[in-house]
Amino acid sequence: MSHSKHTFKNQKSTKAPDMPNLNARFLSISLSKDDQDWQSVLHTHHFTEIFYVLNGEGNFLFRDVKRPIKTGDLVIVPPYVEHTEQSIPGKSLKYYVLGLEGISFQPKDQPGTYQVFCNFDRHAMIAELMEQIYYETKEELYGSEMICQSLLDILIMRILRSQQLITVPNTSMRMTKECAQIKEYLDANYASQITLDTLTGLTHMNKYYMAHSFTKFTGLSPIQYLNRRRLEAACQLLETTDCSISEIAAQTGFSSQSYFTQIFRKFYGMTPVQYRQSK
Repeated sequence: MSHSKHTFKNQKSTKAPDMPNLNARFLSISLSKDDQDWQSVLHTHHFTEIFYVLNGEGNFLFRDVKRPIKTGDLVIVPPYVEHTEQSIPGKSLKYYVLGLEGISFQPKDQPGTYQVFCNFDRHAMIAELMEQIYYETKEELYGSEMICQSLLDILIMRILRSQQLITVPNTSMRMTKECAQIKEYLDANYASQITLDTLTGLTHMNKYYMAHSFTKFTGLSPIQYLNRRRLEAACQLLETTDCSISEIAAQTGFSSQSYFTQIFRKFYGMTPVQYRQSK
């Protein structure tokens, strides 16, 4: 018979003096596989996301950064940072996305870093935590909410311990809940017919105050932001499909082909046809 027993040295308190106070709140978790049957468009959230790759290879895109990702990689995305992911053909990404409020992360030696990329040698440990959180959230059993919160705290500590990161409270300049709601709505519904009245009905804000507040936080008016979203989606269609210019205009929410071409030329300095030929 063999026996092994271990105890913490300080049984009164196992918390070290430099241990962070985790004020993170679990929001959601999803499990996805990119079968390339949808258009990946830059978007934002008002909360922190932890993106973990179970299988596959691809790229994680921010507005000005593209990073390759593969099995075992983890990406931490702070609130309001534009991002999306794309699979490499034949190596579709399968991944968890976990949403949390209250904190974000940054390397100890790189204050102000906007996103963090990690790779875990023992990635099965992270995958198991994600799987348990996903199971509890999906099944909604007795105590599931408490279990998910506890598992989230464990996941955060695993990340901090392995990657030499620190937690950062989300208390810097924050977008209002209403503006964040507008951004998420535009990201998801850019192909629909949207007016300022649509957005004021969504938030119940005064039209002019809503437009002013949104511009303050994004640097673009709601309509400018909407057009930019539509143009980003149009560029992907121009690069990856044989759809006609009129079809692309309709699929991305522009009222006509001529208006689409006008906005496209103004933004990119060339027509959609010229853009397609350049790729």
